[in-house]
Amino acid sequence: MRIITLLVVALCLACSPQGSAETAPAAETSAAATHPVSGLPVIPLTVRSGDTIHKFTVEVAATIAEQQRGLMFRTELGPNEGMVFPYPAPRQLGFWMKNTPLPLDIIFIDADRRVLNIAAMTTPYSTDSVYSDGPAMAVLEIPGGRAAALGIEKGDSVEW
Repeated sequence: MRIITLLVVALCLACSPQGSAETAPAAETSAAATHPVSGLPVIPLTVRSGDTIHKFTVEVAATIAEQQRGLMFRTELGPNEGMVFPYPAPRQLGFWMKNTPLPLDIIFIDADRRVLNIAAMTTPYSTDSVYSDGPAMAVLEIPGGRAAALGIEKGDSVEW
């Protein structure tokens, strides 16, 4: 029984974001829609790249448990879908792909809601970590390669 308990705990910890056990804030949303797979709130999110606005529909992973699960085990994600991970205060963030079969772009967002850096996570299930280039207050995950295809880059503004 003890081995089973340890395996369950390890599985729960082997998720998208890595970090402390601090409590994440509740998402600041009034969205009534929920995602059919995750059950998380779904909201609109935009990324402004110069004069171009890229529109996404994202799930909000607001609690520690939701953030730990992230997009684990998901096999589908539309080209304009994603997940946003808001944090209570800017801090160094690290993410990995353990238990995540989809390639993802991990977009770190600073306190001014600007793209801090983008990590292309092209290897599903990888335990290699990627980190924000400084204090980040949120992370946006979108399908792998999508940021480059749309021209999203450091300094672009993100709104939700």
